[in-house]
Amino acid sequence: MRRLFGTDGVRGLANGELLTPELAVAVSASAARVLAAHDRSHRPVAVVGRDPRASGEMLEAAVVAGLTSAGADAVRVGVVPTPAVAHLVAEQGADLGVMISASHNPMPDNGIKLFGAGGHKLPDEVELEVEAGLTPPATRPTGAAVGRVRDLPDAIARYGAHLVAATPVSLAGLRVVVDCAHGAASVAAPEAYAKAGADVVAINAAPDGLNINDGVGSTHLGPLREAVVAHGADLGIAHDGDADRCLAVDARGNDVDGDHIMAVLAVAMRDAGELVDDTLVATVMSNLGLHLAMRAQGITLRTTGVGDRYVLEDLRAGGYSLGGEQSGHVVLPGHATTGDGLLTAMRLMARMVSTGSSLAELAGVMTSLPQVLVNVPVGDKAMVAASGSVRDAVARAEAALGDTGRVLLRPSGTEQLVRVMVEAPTADTAERTAAALAEVVAAAS
Repeated sequence: MRRLFGTDGVRGLANGELLTPELAVAVSASAARVLAAHDRSHRPVAVVGRDPRASGEMLEAAVVAGLTSAGADAVRVGVVPTPAVAHLVAEQGADLGVMISASHNPMPDNGIKLFGAGGHKLPDEVELEVEAGLTPPATRPTGAAVGRVRDLPDAIARYGAHLVAATPVSLAGLRVVVDCAHGAASVAAPEAYAKAGADVVAINAAPDGLNINDGVGSTHLGPLREAVVAHGADLGIAHDGDADRCLAVDARGNDVDGDHIMAVLAVAMRDAGELVDDTLVATVMSNLGLHLAMRAQGITLRTTGVGDRYVLEDLRAGGYSLGGEQSGHVVLPGHATTGDGLLTAMRLMARMVSTGSSLAELAGVMTSLPQVLVNVPVGDKAMVAASGSVRDAVARAEAALGDTGRVLLRPSGTEQLVRVMVEAPTADTAERTAAALAEVVAAAS
C-alpha cells in the first residue's frame, strides 16, 4: 500500500508533520539504493532541481545529503522547471532525477518528485520499493564510495536550447506576455521565448522564496488578462510554480484552457502528419466539447483516470504523440517525457505563426459545454460512490442529458469527498443536475 507517494510524488507542508528534512534524506537515499540495486554497473548519478520557494533550499540540502550518503553522485541544477529536470536526466545520462516542488500549491507546501533513467516518472512498483526501503541499512558507503556533488551552471541554457530546437518555426512577429507565477519559469520561460524570436513581456518573474503562486500564475489568470490587453499582446501564457503546465489567454483577454490547447495542437499535429494514429489522450475531466470537436476533426480521443501519470502511461503503452489534462498539463512524447508548460506554449505559438491565425481563431475549433463541479463531504467516499441510490440517480441524470451532456462522479484521491461533475447544453441545466446529484450523494453518506 502507498503511504507517501501520490499521483505526483510526495507532497505536504514543508517542515511539517510529513515533509521533513529527515524524510527527504530517507526518500532520496532509498531511491539511490533501489536504482543501484537495479543496475550495479556504475555509481548512480542523480539530477536535483527545485522551484524557488524558501523551503526548497532546506530540502535540496537534505536530498543531496541522502543521495550522497547512499553512494550516488548529485548534480545540482538549481531553480529550474520540472520538465527541465526530466530533460537533463536524459541529457546527462543520469539514473535519477529529483525535483523539489509543490507545483501550483501555496508557498508553505513543498514536494519531492522522482524521475528514472531517460527522464520518465518512476513506475508504481519502483515507488513502492522506495517506500519500503526508507530505513537505512546497517552498513553505508564510506571513504571514496560516498557520493560527490557538482553543479551544472548552464542548466537553464541547455534546457532552453532543447525547447528552441523543438519549435518548428521562428516566433518572430508575436508579442507574448508570460506570467511566471514567481516560480521556476521566471528565468527559463522569458529566455526561451525570446531565443525563439518572440517579443516577450514577463510578469510575476521576481521570486523571493515567499511569493510563488501568490495570486498569480495559472491558478489566478486575472493579472495576465489585464497585462495582455494593456500591452497589446497577441497572447498570454500562464505557468504554475514548477512550469509543467500552461494555460493561455487570447488577445482580448479570454481564457484558453488545457482542453482548447490540446485541440489546437492535435489539429496542428494531424495536419503535419505527427499525430500518431490520429489519436489524442486526455483524462475523464476533459470537457465534452473536446470529444465533440475531435470527433468532427476525425481524431480519436482516448480517456484515462485523473492525473498526468495515467495520461503518460497510456501514451507510452500506445505509442501516441499527444496527451494532457484540462488543467494545462500537456505531454508531447516526441520532445519530452513529462508535461512541459514551456514546450506547450512554444508549440502553440508556432501554430499561430505558421497559420497566420489568432489564438482565438485557432481555439474556436472547440466549444466548451457549461461544466459544474460540486465537492460533497462524506464519511466514506468509496461506500457512497458505490451506493445503489447514487448509481440510480446518476443513471437518471445521464438518461435525461442523453448525448447533449455528461455526468462524472468520482471519489477524491486525497480527501473524504465525492466529486460530482455535470456538463450540459446550458449552465442552468448543469447547475440543477449537479445540485440534485449532490443531494443524493450527501444523503447516502
